[in-house]
Amino acid sequence: MNTIDFSPLYRSSVGFDRLASLLDQTLQHNQSGNGYPPYNIEVVDDLRYSITLAVAGFEEKDLELEVESGVLTVRGSKSTDDKKRRFLYQGIATRNFERKFSLADYVEVKDAKLENGMLTIDLVKEIPEAMKPRKIHISHEPAAIEHQGDDQGEAA
Repeated sequence: MNTIDFSPLYRSSVGFDRLASLLDQTLQHNQSGNGYPPYNIEVVDDLRYSITLAVAGFEEKDLELEVESGVLTVRGSKSTDDKKRRFLYQGIATRNFERKFSLADYVEVKDAKLENGMLTIDLVKEIPEAMKPRKIHISHEPAAIEHQGDDQGEAA
């Protein structure tokens, strides 16, 4: 298995250790993944994304979506009723699957819909107010610094 040396990243940045582990996980997953079901990831705008999976032959009751610790997991499990059918040729795959997507900080699943064999999952990046850029006023006056210890020292 290939490994990547992240030491140059760590020399000039702080807090990107999650990125390094995410890249490692992605490399491991790509080597073991089978590519089923096919999917698209679309950037709708700066704060919205969409994941579409081709799940022909699956119904809502056969699909499960779960978000845990920043990972969206989509599972498909076909009921045994279809096993009774006799096909001369079966080109539409309906085998069980599990597909995982790592979500960036503040990305949340907002909606999921199944239409014409396509499962579409809508995602939104909701940045908290404290994390949004803000302008800082530059003052010409030096800030008055108060120390709690100063008042007590004078009284003694």
